[in-house]
Amino acid sequence: MSARDEILARIGRAVAGAQDVEIPRGYRTTQQVDDLVGLFAERVDDYRAIVHVIPGGDVPARIDELTGDRRMIVPDGFDRAGGWPELGTADGVITGCAVAIAETGTIVLDHGPGQGTRAQTLVPDYHLCVVRATQIVACVPEAVARLDPSRPLTWISGPSATSDIELNRVEGVHGPRTLEVIIST
Repeated sequence: MSARDEILARIGRAVAGAQDVEIPRGYRTTQQVDDLVGLFAERVDDYRAIVHVIPGGDVPARIDELTGDRRMIVPDGFDRAGGWPELGTADGVITGCAVAIAETGTIVLDHGPGQGTRAQTLVPDYHLCVVRATQIVACVPEAVARLDPSRPLTWISGPSATSDIELNRVEGVHGPRTLEVIIST
């Protein structure tokens, strides 16, 4: 018997015969936000990300303008021709997202079509993410309801940053140093 199996068996014996207890779930599951795009853009900007709110038809030209001659990873399923430089030599990655959260300024990737692998979104120093206005929800519970819990989820709230013991901010340690977000309206 593995250690895991032994622990689970002991827990099972300890709770055997106990009554089921209903846990109240009175937390907020929705939120009314008048301007989802505006709030999302404001919160993403608060994280020191670069934000562009533009019409959908202008997105391809803006991507070309922002990426220039950088060696960009363009995942399968992303609507743009591109290359697949080696992960260690890529300057950045372009992705879409599964959902975005206005209240927190968070982008969630489930690594489906157009979102790349986790490594592709964490190793390059630059991440350009295209968020469609229809993908923005007001709050975290709304986002969770849209996501498949069996998929690998990456929650991004701004460029990668951490602080040392003296509270000096260091960017780019656990992911891209630069996050740029195009919100397509």
